[in-house]
Amino acid sequence: MATTNSLVKRKTREVPIGNIAVGGNNPIAVQSMCATKTQNIEATINQIKLLEEHGADIIRIAIDSKRDVEALKEIRTKTKANIVIDLQENYRLIELVAPLVQKVRYNPGHLHHHEKEVPVEEKVKFLVTTAKKYGIALRIGVNFGSLDPNAKERSESDIDAALDSASKHVTLVEDLNFTNFVVSLKSSDPNEVIEINKKFATKYPEIPLHLGVTEAGMLPMGEIKTRVAYENLIPLGIGDTIRVSLTLPFAEKYQEILVGKKILLDIEEGRFRSVPKFVQEGLNIISCPSCSRVENEAFIELAQNVREMSQYASKYNLTIAVMGCRVNGPGETDDADLGLWCAPKHVNLKRKGELVGAFGYDEILPRVKAELDGLICGEPLVANRS
Repeated sequence: MATTNSLVKRKTREVPIGNIAVGGNNPIAVQSMCATKTQNIEATINQIKLLEEHGADIIRIAIDSKRDVEALKEIRTKTKANIVIDLQENYRLIELVAPLVQKVRYNPGHLHHHEKEVPVEEKVKFLVTTAKKYGIALRIGVNFGSLDPNAKERSESDIDAALDSASKHVTLVEDLNFTNFVVSLKSSDPNEVIEINKKFATKYPEIPLHLGVTEAGMLPMGEIKTRVAYENLIPLGIGDTIRVSLTLPFAEKYQEILVGKKILLDIEEGRFRSVPKFVQEGLNIISCPSCSRVENEAFIELAQNVREMSQYASKYNLTIAVMGCRVNGPGETDDADLGLWCAPKHVNLKRKGELVGAFGYDEILPRVKAELDGLICGEPLVANRS
């Protein structure tokens, strides 16, 4: 069961998710996400067991295709875990997965990618109607790396756009008489996570919040960024379920659960290790959590190698984003000084949002160093781009 039940909490409404519930007087639930490919059934079942053994209350799996759904059917026969499915562009897959899971997460920013002729309102109605039919929960998952383009166009900042998007979807689902949902508002910047969740909690005090710093990166910095956000929100009663998003080898995904539990226990017992505001000084490396959407597992080693290679530049206020898939890869790499968006067989390298080229995993590191040196020296893009 969940980690602790003595933290001060807002009195949000209760949302059942399988054999637990979030919100209300329930303890804060700790989540993680399978890193294995969903269609690798044996590996995914083993990862679910690993996460359960370390105390995961809810376990997320990515579903991107009907083949993934077929794999999920078999996985479901081998586990009683509370499973939440992460839907990306193909929102219609909810009809196939809903009978098999306890919760579905959709991203408002991804409802614009497929079936562009179908209004977002109709897509949300389909999601809600299906969730009602099968008695499952929903998560409205807003991510700064993949914001609703319409919300971005009419907003002055990402925080405004994210809050606008979340507010719109809260209205859409509640107008359909559906309240069995939670909301998440995630950024790779812990200060933005703090600010937007405070604003949302003030505007919607009854709605449970799923907290997380997305693309928190590798340890120890990934824990530090997450800790800053949680230590500034949870003592205020903000947060009903958490996920620590770390870049980890697949066999070490359980570290997300252990780190989350450690942070909650420290907060409960008054051991605060962070500062009121996260101050990023020097080189900032953003890397997404290793999960089943990662196009190539080599992404994890690449992120580690980029960190080691770039230590000589630690005093420079630059951001390198190493992203493992198409979900938030474009947004995060566009905003970084250097962005690596990892595809199955190559890595797209960007400098300040401009594509440098596509390079093999065995040749990308020297190109990153060359561009990093250029940024430090104020030089233009490296010549002879691919």
